[in-house]
Amino acid sequence: MPSYFVQKMRINKKYLLIQLFCLCVTEEDIDEFNIHVSRYRPEELTKLTKITKFNKKEIQLIYRGFKQECPTGMVDEDSFKHIFSQFFPQGDASQYAQYVFNTIKRNQTGKISFEDFLAILSKVSRGSVQEKLHWIFGLYDLNKDGVITKKEMQDVVHSIYSMLGRHTDPQVDDQSAKDHVDRIFHLIDKNNDGNVTLDELIEWCSRDEGILQSLDTLDTVL
Repeated sequence: MPSYFVQKMRINKKYLLIQLFCLCVTEEDIDEFNIHVSRYRPEELTKLTKITKFNKKEIQLIYRGFKQECPTGMVDEDSFKHIFSQFFPQGDASQYAQYVFNTIKRNQTGKISFEDFLAILSKVSRGSVQEKLHWIFGLYDLNKDGVITKKEMQDVVHSIYSMLGRHTDPQVDDQSAKDHVDRIFHLIDKNNDGNVTLDELIEWCSRDEGILQSLDTLDTVL
């Protein structure tokens, strides 16, 4: 399995396990779900269990952590970058955080609601292989035109290594990262048209047992 995609899946797992904002939540916090939050109240708990793959207790735990970090119930891009950067102090996580933020943002306000966050978390951590690969494709399709160019893949990979800082093993400079993307892109782009489609990404990933196992590790234990 190419080392780049191993790194990519590990980063996604770390993001999911840490960025839930709920690692420090205790059992006594569960009853806090119905506390009023200024200017914002999430949809009814029962409805959220129907539209996600989380049970009531899990949603309560996630919401408690979300409320602590985002008391207004909404997260803008700057706040998201700030929260994200706390878990990657060894590098610059701002660019990668922006890319992730753009995969979650659903409304015209440029902010993420609890429902937005919960929906994407459910898909990426508990969804099918297809759903997870759809999210990964959306992360790399920076301009949302339905294809991934080599430049887009290079930009995302660069943001990953910038975020990891000196903690990549082995350490990777810009040129070696670019060379690696060139090799991977050629393998995925089966028709050599300079673009990677969703079907090409799914077909390539589905043939690699290591990638499929990495996707399974994205499931979250709350």
